Amino acid sequence: MVNRPDSSDSIAYRLDPPGTHPALDERAYRSTALRHPTRPLVLLPHLLTEVSAPVFGEDRLGPNDADLTRQHAGEALGQRIIVTGRLLDGDGKPIPHSLVEIWQANAAGRYRHTGDRWPAPLDPNFSGAGRTLTDDQGRYSFTTIKPGAYPWRNHDNAWRPAHIHFSVFGRAFTQRLVTQMYFPDDPLFAQDPIFNAVPEAARPRLISRFSLAGTQPEWAMNFEFDIVLRGRDATPFEEPHDD
Repeated sequence: MVNRPDSSDSIAYRLDPPGTHPALDERAYRSTALRHPTRPLVLLPHLLTEVSAPVFGEDRLGPNDADLTRQHAGEALGQRIIVTGRLLDGDGKPIPHSLVEIWQANAAGRYRHTGDRWPAPLDPNFSGAGRTLTDDQGRYSFTTIKPGAYPWRNHDNAWRPAHIHFSVFGRAFTQRLVTQMYFPDDPLFAQDPIFNAVPEAARPRLISRFSLAGTQPEWAMNFEFDIVLRGRDATPFEEPHDD
């Protein structure tokens, strides 16, 4: 998430400590063999198009984009939850007015996607995607349904822990980071190679915290998940960057 133009104005960010992000090639996560580059990357200079557009503003958000339970005419099925947190830089300072997107499976563990055909029911009132902007203090909030686990054929009797995908955007097309949020005490952690591809010391940063204080009585449980972009407490992201 850094611009390196061909000028003396290039900004250098401190690198995340070793052991923060997963490796590109994780043998236990079999599909990485075909997904990661096998040759050195060719770094191209960022031109004006890459560093100036698009700008993700409030005019791109719909009234129910942050409440995934109200995007259809009927009630979404499953356990309603509120996911809250802050977007922070490496010094712990809030990052305001930044676009945060989520996508997830439904309560039965199925995505609304043509490639997901395992025999779990689709929910006609739940699409599984949302977006919002952080406020002046870097805070975000989503209301959604707790996702279910699902099989994925990576290994014998393989099931993915319940999780929500997060995408964090900067102010330009090339500024995007992707991660996953998990739920406390999931019994599937030990056998999930995606979760375990993250260095052990950094794994707790991917697990949300239950908050009774933020739970709304008779409505929705609250889980907190802060996203830190750089530094000692950086959130592990799916693709580490040198820039």
